[in-house]
Amino acid sequence: MLSKLNPPQREAVKYLDGPLLVLAGAGSGKTRVITQKIAHLVEQRGFKPEQIAAITFTNKAAKEMRERVRQLLPGQPLESLNVSTFHALGARILRQEAKALQLKPRFSIFDAADSGAVIGELAKEADKARLKRLQWRISGWKNALVEPNEALSLAADELDLAAARLYGDYEKALRAYQAVDFDDLIRLPVQLFENEADVLLRWQGKLQYLLVDEYQDTNRSQYKLMRLLAGGRAAFTAVGDDDQAIYAWRGADVENLRVLQADFPQLKVIKLEQNYRSMQRILKAANTLIGNNEKLFEKRLWSEHGHGDAVQVNVARDSEQEAEQVVMKLMAHRFEHRGKWGDYAILYRGNHQARAFEQQLRNQKIAYAISGGQSFFDKAEIKDLVAWLRLIANSDDDPAFIRAVTTPRRGVGSTTLEALGRLAGVRHASLFAAAFDAAAESYVNPKQLDAVLEFGQLINKLEWRAQREPARQVLEDMLHAIGYEAWLFDSFDPREAESKWANVRDFVDWLSRKGEEESKTLLELTQAVALISMLDKSEEGGDQVQLATLHAAKGLEFKHVFLVGVEEGILPHRESIEAGTVEEERRLMYVGITRAERSLTISYCERRKTGKEWRECEPSRFIVEMGDDLKRSGGKAAEPTDRASGAARLAQMRALLAGTK
Repeated sequence: MLSKLNPPQREAVKYLDGPLLVLAGAGSGKTRVITQKIAHLVEQRGFKPEQIAAITFTNKAAKEMRERVRQLLPGQPLESLNVSTFHALGARILRQEAKALQLKPRFSIFDAADSGAVIGELAKEADKARLKRLQWRISGWKNALVEPNEALSLAADELDLAAARLYGDYEKALRAYQAVDFDDLIRLPVQLFENEADVLLRWQGKLQYLLVDEYQDTNRSQYKLMRLLAGGRAAFTAVGDDDQAIYAWRGADVENLRVLQADFPQLKVIKLEQNYRSMQRILKAANTLIGNNEKLFEKRLWSEHGHGDAVQVNVARDSEQEAEQVVMKLMAHRFEHRGKWGDYAILYRGNHQARAFEQQLRNQKIAYAISGGQSFFDKAEIKDLVAWLRLIANSDDDPAFIRAVTTPRRGVGSTTLEALGRLAGVRHASLFAAAFDAAAESYVNPKQLDAVLEFGQLINKLEWRAQREPARQVLEDMLHAIGYEAWLFDSFDPREAESKWANVRDFVDWLSRKGEEESKTLLELTQAVALISMLDKSEEGGDQVQLATLHAAKGLEFKHVFLVGVEEGILPHRESIEAGTVEEERRLMYVGITRAERSLTISYCERRKTGKEWRECEPSRFIVEMGDDLKRSGGKAAEPTDRASGAARLAQMRALLAGTK
C-alpha cells in the first residue's frame, strides 16, 4: 500500500511515536498522506475506524477523503470513521453533551444571516455596514475564546464597546432560542472540555488518533479543541503549509504553527517538497516569490514534470483590453492544443474583477462557472424550507418560527407576532409555546389565533412523522401541506417561480438521497443542513472555464491559469499595504501561481477606471519578486489594437473554432 509513496510521504504515514507536523507544499500529495495514514492505522496498527478523527475545513474535502479511504480499505465497515469539518465535529460533541450545556439535543444552528438578524434586533441598528462590523467583532472574540465580560475590558474604541455590550445580550438571546452560532460549535466544546474533566476523558477515549488537514487555517479555538482532544498522549498528525496561510482575515492564526512547537517540544516535522502538479518553471517562480516572506520553516518545491514554458506576463491598456486579451489567448491556446474549456481558469483578487471577463466569455459564447458566488443555501426559497425544518426540530427557535409562519402567508402578520411576542416575554417562553398558552386568547384575536394554532398543530404532526418516517415522504407531504409551489407561482413571475421551484426540487431530492444513503431521519438531517454551505453536486456543470477569486481557488488545480489584475493596490490589496500585512497577500499570490499545472499567464493594466475617474496602475511588486525567468509582452511599447482589427481577429478565431466542432 505504501510502495507508491515517496520517502517523506512514507515516513509521515508510518510515524506514530509522538505528535507530528507534516509541512505539505502545494501539490505535494497531502490528502494521499492523510488517507494512507488512516488506512495504515486501521490495517497495520489495530485502530478501529471509530477511534480515528480526520478533521478538515470543507465538506468537499471531507467527502473526497472518505471516498479515498473507502477505496484503500475495500470491504471494511467505515460508517463509524470520523471524517468531518471542525464544525461538524463540534456539532456532534454538542449534540451528545447537550445536557451538560443546558441545550436540547436538537438545538438550532444559526448561520451568519440568522446571527446578523438577532444582533440587528438587539442593536436597533439600521446601518448594515456597521451591523456587519459589530457581528464581525463578536465572532472574532468567540474564535479567540474571549467571553463577554472580558470583551468589555478589552474594548479599544467606540465600536468595540458597542459590540462588547451587545455580546452578552446576544448570548442570552441564543440560549433563549436554544440555538448556537457557527463560532459556538467550536467554542462551547472547548469550554465544556475545560470545565468537565470526565467529559473530556470520555472523548479522548473515543477519538484516539487525530489527523488535522489545512492546519495553518486553524484559529485559536480550533487549535485549543485539537489540543484538548489530543491530551497528554498527543497522538496526532497536523498537516499544513505556512506558505498557504491566507485566512487571517477570518480568524485563522498562522502562529498556531509556532505554538505547536512550544506546546509539544517532542514534535517531529516532516517536509513534503516534491510537487506532483506543476512544471518546474512555475515552481521556480513560486519559490522565488515566497522566499521574500519571513519563514518559520524553509521549504522548496520541486517537480519531475519537466521544465515547461516560461511564465507569461502581459500588459493591457485597461481592464476591457485585459479581458479581451485573456479570452483571445485562452481561445487560441485551446484551439492549438485541442484542449477543453475546463482546462482553463481565470483567477483574481476580488469578485468585482470578474465582470469584464464574464462579458468577454459571453460575447464569445464560451461556457463558464464562477466559484465563490452565492451559496445554494443562501437562496431565499431554500432558507424558507430550512426554517420549517429547524422549527420541526426545535420549537424554541423563534427566528425559524417567524419565517415559517409567514412563508407562505397564512393570515399571520406582524401585529399577531407582536402580540404573541408580548405573551412569550411574560411567560419567558418561545413564540411556539406562547401560541398554545391558555392566556393566548387574551393577547391574539380569535381568527389569527386559529391560524397560529393550525400552523402549530401542523408542525407537531410533522415533528412526530419526521422522527419515524423516511425523509423523502415527510418532505413531499410538507411541501404539499404548506402549498409552497402554488405560493411561489402566485408571488413571482413564471420564469422566476420555475427557477425557485427547481431549486426546491433539487434540495428535496438531495436531502432525501442523503437520508437514504446515511439511514437518517429528517430530524437527524436538519442539523447536517446547517453545516453544509454548498449543495454537494458532484457534476460541476460540465466543460466550462472556471472564474474564481484566489481565496476560492485554494485547493483546486487547472492545466492553464490566467492570474489577472496583478497590480499594486489590488494584489497586494491597498488595505494590506496600509496595515502592513503584505506577507499574507504574497502567500495569496503564491496560492494563485501554484494552481497552474502546465502554463501560467500573469496580466496587469496600465490604467483602470474607478467610478468616472481613470487612474494610473503600477505592476505588482510580486511580479519582480518572481525572478527573471518571465516572458513579457504588451504595454506602451506594443502597438495598440484598434477595434476593427480586434473584431476581425475575433471573427477569424470564431471561424477556426467552429471548424473544430
